[in-house]
Formats: sequence, C-alpha cells, structure tokens
Amino acid sequence: MLIDTILRGEVGPAARLMRDLDDEMPQARETLRQLYPHTGRAHVIGITGSPGAGKSCLTNQMISHFRKRGQTVGVVAIDPSSPFSGGAILGDRVRMQPHTTDAGVFVRSLATRGHMGGLSRSTGDVVDVMDAMGKDVVIVETVGVGQDELEIIRLAHTTIVVQVPGLGDEIQSIKAGILEIASIFVVNKADLPGADMVVRDLTAMLQIRATRARELVPQIVKTEATKGKGLDELMVAIERDRAHLQSGDGWTEKQQQRLELRFLDYLRTQLFEQARARLPSIEKYGEIVTALAAREIDPYTAARRAVAGILGTAKVA
Repeated sequence: MLIDTILRGEVGPAARLMRDLDDEMPQARETLRQLYPHTGRAHVIGITGSPGAGKSCLTNQMISHFRKRGQTVGVVAIDPSSPFSGGAILGDRVRMQPHTTDAGVFVRSLATRGHMGGLSRSTGDVVDVMDAMGKDVVIVETVGVGQDELEIIRLAHTTIVVQVPGLGDEIQSIKAGILEIASIFVVNKADLPGADMVVRDLTAMLQIRATRARELVPQIVKTEATKGKGLDELMVAIERDRAHLQSGDGWTEKQQQRLELRFLDYLRTQLFEQARARLPSIEKYGEIVTALAAREIDPYTAARRAVAGILGTAKVA
C-alpha cells in the first residue's frame, strides 16, 4: 500500500518516508529498496554557489518556468545546521512560499546535520523518492559552498554554478573543481558593477579548460533572479544540456557515473562504520592507541595495524 501511494505521487506518505530516511530508520531503507526500480526518469538539476549568490531566488523562478511548461517539480533545499543546537532555519522553503499550494510542486527542506559538501546525508534518498513519485524535474539546491565542496556532482545530471560580482578576486572563486562540475554558469545579480568582468573571466577560463570528447562546453547566462530577467535564456541552456545528454549514450553514461559515485560513497560509509564497531575488539588495540599517543608510531602506521587486525591479515610493521 505504501509503495503504491508514493508511486501515485501522494505527498503525505512520501513526506513521511523522507523524514524516516533522514532519521535513518531501517524500515524506510527497505521501502526505498522497493521503490528504486521506479527511479531514473527525472531530470536532476543541481544548483550550487557561494552564500548570498541568489540560489533560492533562482530556484523559485525556475519552478515557475517549469510549471508553465506543464512539468511537475520536486525541490530538495539544503540548509546548514547550527553547530550548537543542530537545528536549521530552513529559510529556502520560505522563499518558495508561492508554490506551496501547487499540487505539481513538492518542496522538501533538509538540514546538513554536519554533513560536508553542500548536501545532507539523505539528499540522494530524498531525490529517489521524488523521482519515484513521478516528478519530471528534481532541483537540488545546496547550501553555500566553497571551492571544493562538490558532492552535487554525485546527484545531478545538470549542474548550475551561480556566481555573482563583487566577491573580490573573481578568479579565486572559480577554482578548478567548480570549473569542472559546471554544466551551466549563471552570473546572477547581473545589474551590479563587475558582472561583465565575471563573464569575461569565466569565458577565458573555459577556453583553457580541457574539454573531453563529446562534452558540451558550459554556457554562461546572465540573470537578475529577483526580477526574472535572463530566466528564458537559462531555461534554453538547461534544455540544451538535457538534449545533449539524451542524444547518444550521454544520459546513460551520466546515470552510471552518478550511481557509481553514490555507491562508492555508501560503501565507504558502511565499511568505516563496521570497522569502527570492530576496533575495540581487535587484538592489541589498546597497544596501538598507547603507541600512537607516545609518538612511537605515526597515525598512518596505526591505521594500517588496525586494518590488519580487523581483516585478520598479517601484522604490519
């Protein structure tokens, strides 16, 4: 019954499942396992960039444009958690208030809960639920990220990197990692002084970037999200990127890349959790910790000895 209601797009059961997935409830994981064969159809769009770049305003405008086209939209908005209380303001949801009465739009806010990389630990699971609900487009808006917090590439088919003028050294804000993950660059707040300089710097850096075979060169779009300016051009760029992916094997390859990255991420997490649980029971664990504290061995050697103990392999010198 629960599976059927979610596949029909019913918000209540889907919202409860997302909550349970975020709380890491075992039964929620089993439900997601049954839903998984029904995923893989939605176009997942990631929006990332510096704090204050206007990502939420841009997302709000994009929702309106997709709805005018008759497409259903899911939004996963990530907000930072307080390091003291663990709570989050969830302000992105406030900015999307105009769409709360639209049955074709489902906005879910998630707190990072200390997870690094601009996303929440459960973001991928929530995207899968929205995909299974039948959403045509799922937009994932990250928290304000720096130069190397690039986990959005694990989820998105199309990644939009939002830049704004006035950050000081514009080149400093466009490092190699950001340059590599972007499908589209948006220069928002384009009415501010320096916007043309950001476009010029991006253009210059894209010209020297090594472009892989069959890869589409990222477009640069100027917008004023609060006024809705430039959104038509952005939607054309998004459609261009999707059409390119769906021509040939691009879409399938991107799906496989996304899923492999997620698989490796989950594998790393599960291996670490199991290893950490076994640590106290391995032979001479206390000796390893004592030797490390006494500077008799270095952390790398201590880790190798612990791994050898966990796996039951030969002792590491």
